Amino acid sequence: MADDHLPIVETPKGIPRTRILRWGSEADTDAFARSLAASPALRDAFIALEGDLGAGKTTFVRHLLRALGIQGRIKSPTYAVVEPHEAPDGLAIFHFDFYRFADPREWDDAGFRDIFAGPGLKLAEWPQNAAGRTPPADLAIKIEAMTDDTRSVTLLANTPRGSDLLARIAA
Repeated sequence: MADDHLPIVETPKGIPRTRILRWGSEADTDAFARSLAASPALRDAFIALEGDLGAGKTTFVRHLLRALGIQGRIKSPTYAVVEPHEAPDGLAIFHFDFYRFADPREWDDAGFRDIFAGPGLKLAEWPQNAAGRTPPADLAIKIEAMTDDTRSVTLLANTPRGSDLLARIAA
């Protein structure tokens, strides 16, 4: 947490829970996204997406947004930093990509604190580039591309909401 930035929410003590999955194909990514989309706890969650370039973070987000009913083109927010969406049921969804952030203070200048403090699903790629500004992720998803083209996916629940999401996800 940055010294000059008060937390949006406090980090609960004793919550972290982890699960490791293997995605053998994009169909596995889609199945995971559909499972996650079916959880009511997703509505106001913050999900942090970690992994190297090309690991599959944006591909996962596209599958999740499709599972939530988003139609049409789903653009990567790499240059826009955030792409807002609205699901058919009215759910506000914000897809962030902090890859180009050089200084976490850019977060303050962009006004993202209000988005993270409000309702809606927040998905953030490269969250470490806004370190100390974002609240703790309910669920952190780290995607690693393996040499055989599969993906090793580590899920880390950091909050009670994240634990609920983790418990409801089909393995």
